[in-house]
Amino acid sequence: MNIEVLPVPGAGAEDVVVAGYGPDEGSVFTGTENGAIWRISHDGKRIDMVGDTSGRPLGIEMDLDGRLLVCDAQQGVLHLDPRTGAIEPVVDCVAGVPMMFCNNAAVASDGSVWFSDSSTRHGLDRWRDEFVQDTRTGRLLRLTEGGEVEVVLEGLAFANGVALAADESYVAVAESAARTVVRRWLTGPRTGERDFLACDLPGYPDNIARGSDGLIWVSIASPRDPLVERIQRGPMLLRKSVTMVPMALQPKPKRTVRAQAFDDEGRLVHDIECPADRYHMVTGVREHDGRLWLGSLHEPAVARVTL
Repeated sequence: MNIEVLPVPGAGAEDVVVAGYGPDEGSVFTGTENGAIWRISHDGKRIDMVGDTSGRPLGIEMDLDGRLLVCDAQQGVLHLDPRTGAIEPVVDCVAGVPMMFCNNAAVASDGSVWFSDSSTRHGLDRWRDEFVQDTRTGRLLRLTEGGEVEVVLEGLAFANGVALAADESYVAVAESAARTVVRRWLTGPRTGERDFLACDLPGYPDNIARGSDGLIWVSIASPRDPLVERIQRGPMLLRKSVTMVPMALQPKPKRTVRAQAFDDEGRLVHDIECPADRYHMVTGVREHDGRLWLGSLHEPAVARVTL
């Protein structure tokens, strides 16, 4: 498949969201490593800065009132009004302890927010340490309508993308270091149970999102690396020693552009791969009306693919 690359004025357009309603309907939003939040017109011809988190925005969602819900790795969960640029802090700590690595979120129909904290040991600047050391301290959390924060799942291997089923019968969270998408059932006879929507993925998942097609789309940031997984299974002393060597000698993500989509039964419906010569390390994915929008932790651009 052909991929169209749309540059933005900043590196690391990590996630993408398409406004499905309101005055910005059809526009695409992303955040870059300098803290800026950008709005891209539906035709890709206009890019405007709509706000600045003063941190590092990662996951980005549309809230029920048309504001952006931003997971900032340094600031926590924020609301940003794209019409005024006004920012409102939402959650920055859990049980009085600041979050280390707020990552991605999904907004439920009742206004509650499901979001991930990737690690209680390492922040974004040490994401490689968390990935290799595999501390399994990631968490899935929920902000209730009443403003309370509850821990729903813990012990996750680099908790990352979050998505809700179309009928909100389950919430899913990606485990980047384990190559799985964990599911927690919210309604029906299996309420409270945990299983896998997808496991043994061909690479390491990052952000996930429910598309306009009702499928759960999963970004694959890098193909599976057998060497890294052998290190992950080794003693912690070995895992720590690997992350202490110079960056140039550490294992590096391999270039790829890939995203997969799963139905509610966990069946693989789409497996999209594109050439990685002009774009790579896809960390955000959003399907909207037959078009796939992609974000990247490193690229100064978003990309789109027509399905």
